[in-house]
Amino acid sequence: MSLLPQRFAFDAAPAPAAFAAAVCVMAALAADAGHGAAAQVQAQVQAQVHLQAEYTASVAGLPIGHGSWVIEIADDQYTAAANGSTTGLLRIFTGARGTSASRGSFSGEQTVSTSYVATIDFDRSKYDDVRMVLSGGNVKDFFVDPPLAPHPERIPVSDADRRGVVDPMSSTINRVGGNGDPVSPLACGRKVAVFDGRVRYDLRSEFKRIEMVKAERGYQGPVVVCTVYFEPISGYVPNRPVIRYLVELRDAEVWLAPISGTRVLVPFRFSMPTPLGMGVLQATQFVAVGQAAHPSVSAKTQ
Repeated sequence: MSLLPQRFAFDAAPAPAAFAAAVCVMAALAADAGHGAAAQVQAQVQAQVHLQAEYTASVAGLPIGHGSWVIEIADDQYTAAANGSTTGLLRIFTGARGTSASRGSFSGEQTVSTSYVATIDFDRSKYDDVRMVLSGGNVKDFFVDPPLAPHPERIPVSDADRRGVVDPMSSTINRVGGNGDPVSPLACGRKVAVFDGRVRYDLRSEFKRIEMVKAERGYQGPVVVCTVYFEPISGYVPNRPVIRYLVELRDAEVWLAPISGTRVLVPFRFSMPTPLGMGVLQATQFVAVGQAAHPSVSAKTQ
C-alpha cells in the first residue's frame, strides 16, 4: 500500500519542514469525499458497500493535518475519492490542500487501476497535478505538472517501468483471498509496484502483529499491522538524503482495517518516524454502509 506523498518524499530538501509537510500531504492524498471528486465517484458506481473514513495527521503528537476518504465497492469494481489539508502549526510552513480520486477493478487479490487524478494546492501559489489513464495495469497516458526537474543523476523511467503498476491510491486498497477471516497475516506479505506519474517504486509489506482498535465513530475490532518497506526503481536521484532515509526506514507501519461486507482492508493508521518525531495518520471515523442494488431497498449500516 502507498501512503507516501507525491513530491515531498522524493525531491524535497531534507529540511524538518519538508518532512512535516510530507506527513501532512500523506494525509491529504491517502485520505473527504462529499466534494467534487467524490461526487464523480458516486455518479459512476452504484455501491454495494460505501466506506466513509476521516483521519487526523500529527507529528510528535502535534496535529498538522486532517482529511477523509470515501470508497465505493460494487462487485469487482472500486472507486475512491479523498481530500485533506494542513492544520495547526504546519500552516506556517505550507497551507497545502490535496484532492485525489482513483477507479479500478479487482482481479483476484490484486487491484487493477483504470484512472487516477491528484492535485495539491500549496497556498494557492504553487500547484501539483497528476493524471493517469491505465489499462490492464499498464499506463496508457499520463500528465504531470510540473514535471520533474532535469538532473544528471536521475534514473529515467522506462516504458517497462510503466507496465504492471497501480496508482498510489489503489495501492492502499488490499483485497484478501480465501474464505477465512480477512483480518489475518495474509493481508501483509505483499509487494506492490506503484507509479505516481513521476517516480516508480515498490512497496513491500510484512506481517507484524494483530491489534485491537476503536474509532470515535464506526469500526472497533481487530486490525492487521504490517511493516512497510520502500524500494525506489526509477524517476529518482539516488544520492538524495530523503531517498536514503526512506530506503533505510524499518519502522514504518500500516494498520489495516476491514470494510464490512467485503474482503477488502484499507489503512486505519499509518506511522513512520521523522526527524521531528513520529508521524501518524489515524482514523477517527471509519463507517461502512451496505447498500442494496436498487434504491427501493433501504441501506443497512454495518
